[in-house]
Amino acid sequence: MFRGDETSDLEFVKGEGIYLYDKEGNQYIDCEAGTFNLSLGYSNKEVNEAVSKQSEKLTHLTSSHMCKPVVNLAKNLVEISPENLTKVTTKVCGGSTANEGAIKLAQYYNKKTEIISFYRSHVGQTVFMQNVSGNSFRKKPFHFAQADIAHLQYPYCYRCHLNKKYPECNCQCVKEIEDYLNYGSTGSVSSLIIEPIQGNGGNQIPPKEYFQKLKKVCNENSIELIFDEIQTGMGRLGTMFAADYFNVSPNIMTVAKGLGGTGYQVAAILMEEKFNEMEAHFHSFTYGSNVLSCTAGNKTIEIIKRDGFLEHVKEAGNYIMEHLKVFKEKYEFIGDVRGVGLMIGIEVVKDKKSKEPDTQLTNAIVKKAFENKLLLRSSLYGFGNVFKIRPSLNITLEECEIMMNKLDKVLESFIL
Repeated sequence: MFRGDETSDLEFVKGEGIYLYDKEGNQYIDCEAGTFNLSLGYSNKEVNEAVSKQSEKLTHLTSSHMCKPVVNLAKNLVEISPENLTKVTTKVCGGSTANEGAIKLAQYYNKKTEIISFYRSHVGQTVFMQNVSGNSFRKKPFHFAQADIAHLQYPYCYRCHLNKKYPECNCQCVKEIEDYLNYGSTGSVSSLIIEPIQGNGGNQIPPKEYFQKLKKVCNENSIELIFDEIQTGMGRLGTMFAADYFNVSPNIMTVAKGLGGTGYQVAAILMEEKFNEMEAHFHSFTYGSNVLSCTAGNKTIEIIKRDGFLEHVKEAGNYIMEHLKVFKEKYEFIGDVRGVGLMIGIEVVKDKKSKEPDTQLTNAIVKKAFENKLLLRSSLYGFGNVFKIRPSLNITLEECEIMMNKLDKVLESFIL
């Protein structure tokens, strides 16, 4: 990626809302929301004030004991999650450990071993979760045991591996999962972990029907369905969770990133009652259930639940998408634009007819945007051909307009 030596001297000193400021006073618009974790932007006053007040009372407590912020976060998460998810643990310190814990919970409960994941999936950075992830370039320098982990095709509607179109395809990719269960597995599949919208893998959005069929397959085969909502959760889609948008209730769901509101590190695993059997010593971390982070999580949930907040996310997302649809017609190298709420991706191709991915141009666009004080992030750590727009959820429509005008000027610079 371009963020190497040439930007090593850049030092950011302040952030407010969607804006970052460097030591020279230059203002940058952050389309990344940090690493998609600043759901309420930089330096959100309400969240920071809540954390500041809590810091005067208690800043840390071993997760062996309980305190009000931790207990309240569990209660608040249960209240806003699908009805079947009635138990919560916050004894994890990030998305990777939350996903790892979700898989452990499934295995502990059903005593089965195999895991199904998907090509291009992110799902985590620990040794185990990198093994579960669907990106080979992240594994190459290391030796991982691959036993009991299967990677299958994620529904990629723009460039379907079966060369089919939805809805005529009838979600044939679900049939491939059934084929694996019948002919490729050992018959001991414990869980299937999936990002409802594949984030780092290129902002892939499956049809809603896909998840209805997927849930049916999991139920019929006693497989625990795990939703990795690290990126999609906490209002990102204009619904509290992607589970709400797709109208599917997973057996286990993980949340992190946006739960901290303005950058506080907090994560959680939400689960059905039946999983509440595994002893804490099997998956518990020193900084899990951090008192200050849980306080931030509680205030973040309070804000997102306010009247009109999620409706605004949808409105802002639609506003941006309307601009991007114009850009798609204007620029030959934009093959597809896709998004739900404020989780949006733009696919860059060499030409619309061939749909050939253009990773080099994608990275050039990200670099040029940076030079123009616009922070973008590309897919697959710079190995992909999709750049993403995921600003803070409380971005104003005026700020959306400014962002799109900047992006248009960046894209114009690549017209030959």
